[in-house]
Amino acid sequence: MSDGANPDGLTLTRLHSLDARLVTHDWAWARDNAERIAAHWDRRVAEKPALFDGRVLLAHTCRVADGACTVALFETRFSAFLTFRDSGSPDPSVTNAFAAVVPWSRDGAAILGVMGRDTANADQIYFPCGTPDGSDVRPGGRVDLVGSATRELLEETGLALPTDAADGWVLVSGAGQHAFLRPVTFPEDAAALVARMTRHRAAEAEPELAGFFAVRSPADFRPERMPGFVRAYLRQAFRDQAGARRGYG
Repeated sequence: MSDGANPDGLTLTRLHSLDARLVTHDWAWARDNAERIAAHWDRRVAEKPALFDGRVLLAHTCRVADGACTVALFETRFSAFLTFRDSGSPDPSVTNAFAAVVPWSRDGAAILGVMGRDTANADQIYFPCGTPDGSDVRPGGRVDLVGSATRELLEETGLALPTDAADGWVLVSGAGQHAFLRPVTFPEDAAALVARMTRHRAAEAEPELAGFFAVRSPADFRPERMPGFVRAYLRQAFRDQAGARRGYG
């Protein structure tokens, strides 16, 4: 995985360590836009009644040096985050920071989830993940982004990490986001991996995902349904795979 800018205008950085902490932060944008947030939330709930206005964590600062990342997160309402995101992330001092495991099959496909119709991101295709929340906070204020990504993967796909799972990360930054992605290769081929995920989904009472989507090359991209961070990461990953097959990179 190369570092640097991507055609989507995002930056990809390899990380060997990730330290996230909960901090207290007075988010002026949310305070100043309380009425706008309430009105936007009412509209979204009218469209998607299953939405829940819980507490989530957003990033106040994110610093990277020599492959080590430290990120400070604060707590806010999901309604504030949703309005902020849907408005184009107008406060550049705050970003949506989240972690996700990227499931790779042994035959070189990345497996993505298709968001269900009752979710805030219905029909979007991306890696199983979620916005971190209070359940990810550990004693001393540490935010367990590794645990958050692992939990979301298990809940949404039924997959537990292999015992030999790599622990490196790729940070995709830009467009109001910091996406911490952990590539993990599973022992099954793509068809078997999707079948296992599908069986798990069928057993769920209220599945969050509508299905799964295997991507083997940029030709499989669905740009109108895949967020920029997904395209940026996969484009570089497939480029690196091609370079490795040719004996460089």
